[in-house]
Amino acid sequence: MNVIFDVDGLMFDTEKVFIKAWDYAGEKIGIGKAGYMVYKTLGMSIVASYEIWKEEFGERYNQEELRKYTKQFLKTYYENNKVPIKQGLYVLLEYLKKVNAKLAVASSSPRWEVEKHLIDAGIIDCFSVIVCGDMVEKSKPAPDIYLKVCELLNENTKDCIALEDSKNGLLSAYRAGCKPIMVPDLWQPDEEILQIIKGKYSDLEQVKKVIERGEL
Repeated sequence: MNVIFDVDGLMFDTEKVFIKAWDYAGEKIGIGKAGYMVYKTLGMSIVASYEIWKEEFGERYNQEELRKYTKQFLKTYYENNKVPIKQGLYVLLEYLKKVNAKLAVASSSPRWEVEKHLIDAGIIDCFSVIVCGDMVEKSKPAPDIYLKVCELLNENTKDCIALEDSKNGLLSAYRAGCKPIMVPDLWQPDEEILQIIKGKYSDLEQVKKVIERGEL
């Protein structure tokens, strides 16, 4: 069995931190609290999300300034706080380890951030492959990140379960040929996503029970 995990909103409750970060950065650069942009860019890398920012704010904001203040907030926050872990993560990882599943990470976030969360949670050694947004050319919803993960796992995409919470992440997994499973965080699936996912579960413990029953 091969299981690929998203990070933000799936393993860790980081999306709420990004709302705070973009509220802070938005006020610093003079566009006001911009945390709501998290909902418009779920699952995207920071770089890919800038196109959405451009559509929203045009020339009213400076991309480099936004990046600077976002990173400033996140670094300070993560130096002083561990991000809350989503319900069922440890239970699911323990079970998958017991059945000798191959585990990987496919995250749009930068590698430094992903590794910090995994190390803080004591789970980095669970994953044989970690691919982040700064390691591929195109961000989710493009399939690149999942194709890269499967290549490094040396596994066919159709044999890989992808756990995601966002539309962009689920589309990325589906377009790569993986089996997308949704565990919602800030966003509930629309009709397009309901057509492509193999299941939707309330938390990672529910995912464990479904895998245990052989339903995935």
